[in-house]
Amino acid sequence: MTLLEALILGLIQGITEFLPISSSAHVQIAQELMGTSTLTKPQLTAFIATIQIGTELAVITYFAKTLLDIARGFFRDALKPWSRQGEKSKLGWLIILGSLPIAILGLTFQDQIEQDVRQLWVIAITLIVFGILLGVADLVGKKEKNISELNVKSGLAFGFGQALALIPGVSRSGGSITVGLMLGFTRESAARYSFLLAIPAVLAAGTYQFVKSFGDLPPDLLLATMFATLISFVTGLAVIAWLLKYLIRGTYLPFVIWRILVGSFLIVLLTTGSI
Repeated sequence: MTLLEALILGLIQGITEFLPISSSAHVQIAQELMGTSTLTKPQLTAFIATIQIGTELAVITYFAKTLLDIARGFFRDALKPWSRQGEKSKLGWLIILGSLPIAILGLTFQDQIEQDVRQLWVIAITLIVFGILLGVADLVGKKEKNISELNVKSGLAFGFGQALALIPGVSRSGGSITVGLMLGFTRESAARYSFLLAIPAVLAAGTYQFVKSFGDLPPDLLLATMFATLISFVTGLAVIAWLLKYLIRGTYLPFVIWRILVGSFLIVLLTTGSI
């Protein structure tokens, strides 16, 4: 992988990570179209997981004050009875609780995820199907609740929505946002909590994959991975700011349309043997 290819993939990762269109799907499609498919599946999985660390560092940077407030509240109130805990402490517990589904399922089905389901046909179908589900959720959801109205039940439901992203093409933010909309949360609140919820899972997965495959990565791929991670951080930071501002009034319809178009285009390419 050249530095130019790493630049392109880092840009794609940074742009698509926070949009509900599946960053891993777009990175893998781009990788195939650019002809960098000489990477083994474990190497590709490690590359994608590692550059996602860049975008999660963007989340941490953007939400630094919020995360500090959550940490202070959590360490102050976490051991108190639930009814006596402050909002920030409860949010800290909900992020931990919501991270359990993807952690448990990811560890349980790690080999199948890396070797079996990361296929372009799977990505094409899930892009379309879960794009339609996002559209339906955006259409019928009441969009009345804010993050302050999260409870254990809804926090866990968000977590299972995030865990759907273990299936390539679903989208981590797309899965949790779809669930949030169905539960009646506003578009902006669903996205904001989705970003916070992703931090533990993505940092843990990216670090684990990097440490696990560090010794197997050739120097050029290791350098390219680090470069792409830096690019994804800078790009991701800009996209977060734009998306949260857009969702105050905008809908998820453009992302639904994009998912269906990309999924359909991918099916055409696969059917004709172009990739």
